[in-house]
Amino acid sequence: MHTVLIANRGEIALRVARTCREMGLRVVAIYSTEDRDGPLVRFADKAVCVGPGPSRHSYLNLPAIMEAARLTGADAVHPGYGFLSEVSDFAEVCEASGITFVGPPAAVIDRLGDKSAARAAMAEAGLPLLPGTIEPVGDAEAVAKVAAEIGYPVIVKAVAGGGGRGMQVVTDPDELPRQYREIRCTAQALFGDDRVYVERYLPSARHIEVQVLCDRYGNGVYLGQRDCSVQRRRQKIIEESPPPGLPADLSERIGSAALQGVLAAGYVGAGTVEFLVDDLNRFYFMEVNCRIQVEHPVTELTYGIDLVREQLRIAGGERLDLAQEDLVARGVAIECRVNAEDPARGFMPTPGQLYGLSLPAGPFVRVDTAATASGRISALYDPLLAKIAVWAPDRPQALARMRRALAEFSAEGPGVSTNRDFLLTALDHPLFVAGTHDTSLISRLTDSH
Repeated sequence: MHTVLIANRGEIALRVARTCREMGLRVVAIYSTEDRDGPLVRFADKAVCVGPGPSRHSYLNLPAIMEAARLTGADAVHPGYGFLSEVSDFAEVCEASGITFVGPPAAVIDRLGDKSAARAAMAEAGLPLLPGTIEPVGDAEAVAKVAAEIGYPVIVKAVAGGGGRGMQVVTDPDELPRQYREIRCTAQALFGDDRVYVERYLPSARHIEVQVLCDRYGNGVYLGQRDCSVQRRRQKIIEESPPPGLPADLSERIGSAALQGVLAAGYVGAGTVEFLVDDLNRFYFMEVNCRIQVEHPVTELTYGIDLVREQLRIAGGERLDLAQEDLVARGVAIECRVNAEDPARGFMPTPGQLYGLSLPAGPFVRVDTAATASGRISALYDPLLAKIAVWAPDRPQALARMRRALAEFSAEGPGVSTNRDFLLTALDHPLFVAGTHDTSLISRLTDSH
């Protein structure tokens, strides 16, 4: 491996590029016309425009991306997260073209990306599931029958969903037929696949995920857990490692279960296994994400391991040189996603031109961003402005450091607002301070305003 094409944009593309540079690898950037002035274009050894602004014409334009790889002599592709990162066709085309795909094999992505198939695979591997269906449900009557058996509330999920999209909580049996039709239409529009499944919904649970690394020789480790319970519209905005108050024996059981599941599936690379944990400390498998996660910095900070470097080493055919018994979390790390959005208007994105940007710094503060003081927040892409992550020896110090870091952040521009103050409010909520919060925290905050 000598030249890596980064099939992504924004902060994750720049973050991957930096590790490539440290490893002595050439960096090829792709960009849309909307991102022609982005920092990655200047950072890369070579940059290729793959189309106009809309993602379907650029960052999802597989033929244009593969042509860019051919023109630049790229022998590896790193997909980042989102876009084509979990599209098995992309991995398959790379494999067929003799280009190393930095991620799991196409067959594994295909199996685990289908949430119904993933549930079946994890159940077979012995992981606990929430009550619900394994196979997709074909009509409203079947959904109603399942819901009556497992009890309301239920959640109807798109088989091909991801990123908090393609799911609908149903609390009223009378509303179920309409909501079932709506989620199938949404799934078809978003993912080109209208299949859905149903499971019991836990209104207040902890969202715990496990970072795993597996090589192609059947070796694997897990790097603790992350608490991702603070979510708006089922999308995470605050993440923490290790999860506060998670008993050591439960942590070990969840980690072992995650590793058992992915090894049984033939997983290769970096991945994340997501679970829900109820108030009785029972845990249930949710899904597997076959990519690097947005929130990976908190794991890197507590374990001192560059996960992208490990991805690239594994993709290059190297064996894991990490032993499970040596992987011990040190201190506490917290990440906040600062988005260009207005929490008072349902977290509506607020794109626009920036004329000022102030980023935090100081001891043990990490900022992952591709935003610049004179840049523009595009309405075409995710409104993520920056990921601010901090580390400290203990949780109170980490919270104090994050409050200080967020207070230093500002982004100015006509019509641009951010969720910074909302994040500070969430950090100060008594439940979060005590480490006893769950997925209901944001609804508590929004309902109180």
